[in-house]
Amino acid sequence: MRTSKNNIVCLGIDPGLARVGYGAVMQSGFKLQALNYGCIETKPDMNFTERLLKIYNDLQEQIKICEPDLISVERLFFGRNTTTAEFVYQARGVVMLAAAQNNLKVVEPKPNQIKLALCGTGTAVNTQVQGMVQRFLALKEIPRPDDTADALAAAITGLALINS
Repeated sequence: MRTSKNNIVCLGIDPGLARVGYGAVMQSGFKLQALNYGCIETKPDMNFTERLLKIYNDLQEQIKICEPDLISVERLFFGRNTTTAEFVYQARGVVMLAAAQNNLKVVEPKPNQIKLALCGTGTAVNTQVQGMVQRFLALKEIPRPDDTADALAAAITGLALINS
């Protein structure tokens, strides 16, 4: 999918069990371009390990398609819901395994770093981040679902972090 060796491609991931957002962004100089983005979805009636396997297989497919130089996975923050956190951390582990198996560097921006990189403030709300994703990547509309826009935001931030 890459057009030149001077480009850097970052695959952003917004991890979850029901939905894993992904978005590949290519940086060429100061220009950013969305290459591919979407959402891996698993159904609640699937066995837990089947859900993890689907995430893994679909993510491996995206890695082959996008040929990223690195993966940017948002670092997770959970307050009280430890049950949700447990499932998301296990899905995140699958993402890290896929990155390791493909010898990809992993960048782990915190949520406030993503907000700061895209909006100029670490306290921006999600709709502001999504709007800036649309602007940075010159997209006709904000990517849906939110997990997809969040993954593209993680990819943009990952590129910013490796360039700083």
